[in-house]
Amino acid sequence: MGSYSSTALYIWKKALRNMKVQNIGGRVSILALLVCMVFTAQSQQNMNLLGTWSDPTLPGSFQYNNTYNEVWGIAVNDHEYAIIGSTMGTHFIDVTDPTNIFEAFFVPGADQGGVIIHRDYHDYQGYLYAVADEGESTLQIMDISNLPNEVTVVSDNNDIIEQAHNIFIDEEVGKLYVLAAKGGDSGYKAMKIYSLEDPLDPKKIGQYGVIGGEGFGHVHDLYAKNDKAFMNCGFDGLFIVDFSGDDPVLLDRYSNADYPESGYNHSGWADEDMEYYYFADETHGSAMKTLKINDFSGTEIVGTFDAGNDSPFSIAHNQIVHDGYLYVSYYYDGVQVYKLDNQEAPCRVASYATSSIDNRDNYEGAWGVYPMLPSGIVLVSDMQEGLFVFEGVDVECSGPVANEEVELLGTRVFPNPTTDEVIVELDKTIDDLKLFDLQGTQYRLNWNQVGSQTLVILPESAGMYILQITADGSTISKKVSKLEN
Repeated sequence: MGSYSSTALYIWKKALRNMKVQNIGGRVSILALLVCMVFTAQSQQNMNLLGTWSDPTLPGSFQYNNTYNEVWGIAVNDHEYAIIGSTMGTHFIDVTDPTNIFEAFFVPGADQGGVIIHRDYHDYQGYLYAVADEGESTLQIMDISNLPNEVTVVSDNNDIIEQAHNIFIDEEVGKLYVLAAKGGDSGYKAMKIYSLEDPLDPKKIGQYGVIGGEGFGHVHDLYAKNDKAFMNCGFDGLFIVDFSGDDPVLLDRYSNADYPESGYNHSGWADEDMEYYYFADETHGSAMKTLKINDFSGTEIVGTFDAGNDSPFSIAHNQIVHDGYLYVSYYYDGVQVYKLDNQEAPCRVASYATSSIDNRDNYEGAWGVYPMLPSGIVLVSDMQEGLFVFEGVDVECSGPVANEEVELLGTRVFPNPTTDEVIVELDKTIDDLKLFDLQGTQYRLNWNQVGSQTLVILPESAGMYILQITADGSTISKKVSKLEN
């Protein structure tokens, strides 16, 4: 059972959900409704919503109350489909006419219900591959070549994989990367790679937890093209690896100490020419990063950018680069779109807040984004709200993106968390240091700079603080967690 709403109806419904109704003489205050509608309209920029889909009968997950998760897109026989995962399985939403979308097919998951949080998808040579990261799951392979007539599940067993957090297919060379893979043919492995020479019979090429003498506990996500892979390894950082030979070659590696605003290295996507790679740490308040690839001869992080929200709980999730734009599903901040005329400083040109939930210390809102269908429409999945379909983005940058942190990229703040004091390591003279709590209260600081290191004494109270560092006319903010003594 699905539902569709136009832009106006969606905004109206959203306003009704969010408004605080004033009952004046037994009638709803029109002023309150108008205020809510104006607020909703202001939460979008240069994005035209064409349609939405959700199913109110589907349950949310036990852990995050997310009914929906990943979104993918496919074009088959002159039809376009949004593939959206839920706690119950895989939904094929026909978006050929994006103003009249509907659920065309549903494939039940091997396991279903509140235990399911994550599903992930990728298609290859007429087949859709699906995994889940919870429950008694499988690697599902679906034949999608006969759409719009039928979808056929041609493989649904756990001989290869029982659970996986993500998958990625390097279509140039026909390799399936299975990430944080559990069970199946060899138990848990941080990453497994399979050949798709026969798409219905994946053959394992290798499995890895150490490359070039550097270990990683798991690979959360990955982007690969022509055997060059960017591996997002959580708190083990970013690995850049060449998988073209019999033995993988570690080309570069960034630990958490090697780049600004680091945290849980989550996901990323490279531009079409493999000149720049954009990635996010799934850490509240952490900006996204721009990595210059330099033909893999020596990569370097050249900038950071965000969603223009100064909330300490703003948090990016997934991203795709397509046709000169970077599309990011940004949890509470919805979908964010950046134009890449200046690839080192992405210019934010469009956005839409799919969620009405305020930023907080949780994971809610926009989960996935897919902009690569032939029609140019943009698909977004929201964890609670379902599928959003937008008209393609064609917006010029109205001004340069201010990237004030570029000059201070080498800044380190450690130990973090701490029980008393922190050291700011920066090879510049610090002009000013300010400290705020998450409510915006500023605290008086005692600090002393000797060479490249500055000792900062923190307040007595435990909690999360924002340390604002100014040097050479640039400012950077760092989160500092103070524990009880």
